[in-house]
Amino acid sequence: MWRTRVISGAVSVMLAAGLTSLTGCSSEPGTPSITVFAAASLRPAFTEIAEQFTTDHPGVDVEFNFAGSSDLATQLTQGAGADVFASANTAQMDKVAQAGLLDGEALPFATNTLVIVTAPGNPHAVRSFADLAAPGLAVVLCQPPVPCGAATHKIEDATGVRVHPVSEEPDVTDVLNKVTTGQADAGVVYRTDAIHAGDKVATVEFPEAAGAVNTYPVGVLKDAARPGPAQQFVDLVTGAAGQKILHAAGFGKP
Repeated sequence: MWRTRVISGAVSVMLAAGLTSLTGCSSEPGTPSITVFAAASLRPAFTEIAEQFTTDHPGVDVEFNFAGSSDLATQLTQGAGADVFASANTAQMDKVAQAGLLDGEALPFATNTLVIVTAPGNPHAVRSFADLAAPGLAVVLCQPPVPCGAATHKIEDATGVRVHPVSEEPDVTDVLNKVTTGQADAGVVYRTDAIHAGDKVATVEFPEAAGAVNTYPVGVLKDAARPGPAQQFVDLVTGAAGQKILHAAGFGKP
């Protein structure tokens, strides 16, 4: 059964490493676990994949740190320990690889495309990416280093449209939350986030997003405490069962 786990004895370590969202699937205290650092946009799909993993491997639990991929890459290069890293783009995975932290090569396992989300009913009649530059429209974006932010800026460069956000968030989940809570009129998120939000948002697709599709890679880390189960998790993500879950969540093929 899934639950959030607060590990009080590790609070100072987590704060020092900047861990932002540690959750896990646990059978009982003391059960061996693997730690997966994963992009925030993967939370729903990876939660389901981990349920399948713990069914297939009942002696091993999965703990997650979900955050923006740039934050996760920074945590890893600064010494945070993990077994698996799944990034929302290749650039952040490349940083980890260049630091010598990967065991072998990372594998692409999914793609994702940006969409615009607004309040239900789209009250400000946002119909295009260019509409995000309209005066008085409160727009939120991801921070530039984060994959969703980098993709948004790529679209700005390609179109010449300059969006002036009221805030730039550290991950795509925070962008979505700003819209669903009414703190912003519109935001740019991944299609998978919009699907997961359901009727809490209206979704506006725009053709320019096709020029900034993000490819998600996953890999086992060189200093993984449990490299065998870590590889089994990667195999599940990239295999037929994991791909079925990812496709149902709205991810495209790599």
